[in-house]
Amino acid sequence: MKEKINSNFYESFVRYIILFVSLFAIALHFGNYTVFTMPSIKFYAYHVMIGLVLIFLYYPAGSKLAVKAALSPENWQAKILSFGFSKIIFRIIDWIIIFMIVGISLYVIIDFENYVQDMQNNIITTKIFVSGIILSLIVLEGARRVLGKTLPLIALAAIAYALWGAYIPGLFGHRGYNLRRIVLALFSDRGIYGVPTGTCASNVYLFLVFASYLNASGANRIFQNLAIAIAGKKRGGPAKMSIIASAFFGMISGSCVANVVSTGAFTIPLMKRSGYSSATAGAVEAVASTGGQIMPPVMGAAAFVLADIAGLPYAVVCAGAFIPAAMYYICLFKMVDLEAVRYNISGLAEKELEELNFSNSFLKSLKLLIPLAVLLFLLLVVGTTPMVAAIYSTIVILLCGILDPKERMNGKKILEGAVASGRSLCSVLSACSASGIIVGVFSLTGLGLKFSNCIVQLGNSSLIISLVLSMIVCAVLGMGLPTTAAYIVCATAIGPALINLGLDVFPAHLFLLFFASISAITPPVAVASYAAAGIAGENPLKVGLTAFKLGITGFILPFVFVMNTEFLHIGFDLTTAITVLSAIAVSVSLAVAIQGYVESKISIFMRIVFLVIAAISITPYKIPSLIASLIFIVLMYALTSRKINAYLIHAVNRFADNNKVT
Repeated sequence: MKEKINSNFYESFVRYIILFVSLFAIALHFGNYTVFTMPSIKFYAYHVMIGLVLIFLYYPAGSKLAVKAALSPENWQAKILSFGFSKIIFRIIDWIIIFMIVGISLYVIIDFENYVQDMQNNIITTKIFVSGIILSLIVLEGARRVLGKTLPLIALAAIAYALWGAYIPGLFGHRGYNLRRIVLALFSDRGIYGVPTGTCASNVYLFLVFASYLNASGANRIFQNLAIAIAGKKRGGPAKMSIIASAFFGMISGSCVANVVSTGAFTIPLMKRSGYSSATAGAVEAVASTGGQIMPPVMGAAAFVLADIAGLPYAVVCAGAFIPAAMYYICLFKMVDLEAVRYNISGLAEKELEELNFSNSFLKSLKLLIPLAVLLFLLLVVGTTPMVAAIYSTIVILLCGILDPKERMNGKKILEGAVASGRSLCSVLSACSASGIIVGVFSLTGLGLKFSNCIVQLGNSSLIISLVLSMIVCAVLGMGLPTTAAYIVCATAIGPALINLGLDVFPAHLFLLFFASISAITPPVAVASYAAAGIAGENPLKVGLTAFKLGITGFILPFVFVMNTEFLHIGFDLTTAITVLSAIAVSVSLAVAIQGYVESKISIFMRIVFLVIAAISITPYKIPSLIASLIFIVLMYALTSRKINAYLIHAVNRFADNNKVT
């Protein structure tokens, strides 16, 4: 009983610490872009300190052992945890680590001038050497606790390469670096305090706060209701609802697994009940949720890194990604529509839709749509920085919530939003800081340039072959790494090669971002498919293969916008109009060609015709693309019009009868 009371006291104490750190994080980040401005590395030191402290509070030592012990009470993990002092030891270890995090961070913050001077002059003092080793090990341990072993192992392999790469012959060899030189690189703005962490501190975290408060306002429930009101009555309604809800949620989340868990818990059972198989239901949710990472205005964390690495305003990244993201969702929407045609799946019953008409759902969604509209206005019209746009949009969320008499944003929800943003920070910061170690080694040894040269040589200076090789590398890395980490590694190692082959910076990096994102549904390791399979109660590999089929557009689109960069252009001109028409033709034609249905089953010949239309529509040549799009419109009208269908059937029957007579 006494042990239980002590445990409850400790958990309450940790919760208060988490709340304090989360509130401090919001105050610091909001203040840095409105009231005061700190030197970047000092600000990043604060950010790393906050993120790592939260990681070791949210993911305490022994937590994974406890899960394994609960599953197998007889194993050695259970025996270790059966000793009362084991929990105390684990807690002591965690707090020692937390105090070291705070101590090292405060050293950088307080003694900032001397730290910067030593770094600029490449002076490796004992304080820098010891602090760098300890912080690097803590970052790797934090990444292991949050993300698993893959990313820390890659980082350790990179450090080993820096230490012993001098013994490697040929292209990948280097002159060799001792441990002190490596630590200097890792404990600097080229490593842990480099671009990945800087992006997390300046952009990503503020949008995590924005998304957390949007969720605290009931975004998940309102988006679901809006999706039901829009698509619930349509054939295959639950699957279409899943796509719309996931697209809405993805616009403010950018995390595919969080999207699957949030919307899938509601939509997957509905899809199964309406007639979709478990594998299809899970796959639809996985593919729809994965698209959230490339869906403006709030894309995944990797998109903010892309903007920093490519040196582009985030508004440009958002605008450029819009048409490809829309194509992804249009194709998926049509795929599930045709799946409903094939299996005669209807929409929801009237009883389920009584209280969810569009007007009611739209009125409820206004308090969420207003902040999104403010965000877009600030980013695209006013041209503010993403940080300022996120801050003011978050303030608008709070004001709309406080002024809503039915679901008022009270003090409890405000605190819950702060805590939720802190928890979301853990996964992003662990990925970015550990990726910083890899990037630091790449910078020190020139490994990124060597890797790029290797890609160019293997591709024999052919852009298509190099793109295929890059796709494979991104997909393989993405299977074991979070999207942000996979993109950072690929951008550092492969990005220069694609640019040297003649690609512009934005298409090259967006190509890598797409494949880093789409790895979430790429078998055999597909994290979004695995999460959806758990909810659907289906084999993860089966869900993954079905998701691969439904999300096939995601594997084709990067090649499309690399070959025809008009798909990354938005404007009020004829070119954009033709591009949008072509985008619709490509998306729907691919869905029809893959599924083999329109309003009924179509022939192999017609499927090939639709494939040809898609192939011509994606070309950069306006006239052929426009002609193919117009042929697509005529064909779709002919195949969906009842009158024309009846006429064709009559003509075919008459032709058959005449042949019989003859």
